[in-house]
Amino acid sequence: MREHRLIERFIVVLRKELEREKSQGAANVALLDAGVDFFRTYADRTHHGKEEDILFRDLDNRKLSMEHRRIMDDLIDEHVEARAMVTSLLDARGRYEAGDPESLDDIVVILAELAGFYPVHIEKEDKRFFFPCMDYFTGEEQAAMLDEFWEFDRMLIHEKYRKMVELYESE
Repeated sequence: MREHRLIERFIVVLRKELEREKSQGAANVALLDAGVDFFRTYADRTHHGKEEDILFRDLDNRKLSMEHRRIMDDLIDEHVEARAMVTSLLDARGRYEAGDPESLDDIVVILAELAGFYPVHIEKEDKRFFFPCMDYFTGEEQAAMLDEFWEFDRMLIHEKYRKMVELYESE
């Protein structure tokens, strides 16, 4: 839940940027770069990663209600959708820096999509999925999952920068 609160705070930042871009007709490339990194590393790899690699994996071994199974499948599809939006934002940002006049309009549309997407996605997870799904686990299983979440977070920073080094080594 803590991760959701930080994502919500960043959505507020995005909405301010969206309004600024509309009124000034220019994008803040540094903020777009930070946003792509935030969504890819924090929202997707960290948050969605724990959901998909740990929580959903463990729920997949349970007899879920049809409703919970449907919501879990929807959440997985929404994670794919969010990844696609962020990839589109990165593409539009690149075109913007290259001087493409239509790219600012694309950036505005994508920022609006992200700003609309995440609050609905988070509400679904918070109110209709996470808490009810904890009933599928014992207290001991929940504690073990929390430990696995912490280990996931701890290893993520190493993974991110190992991949960066490997990329530059291959050039």
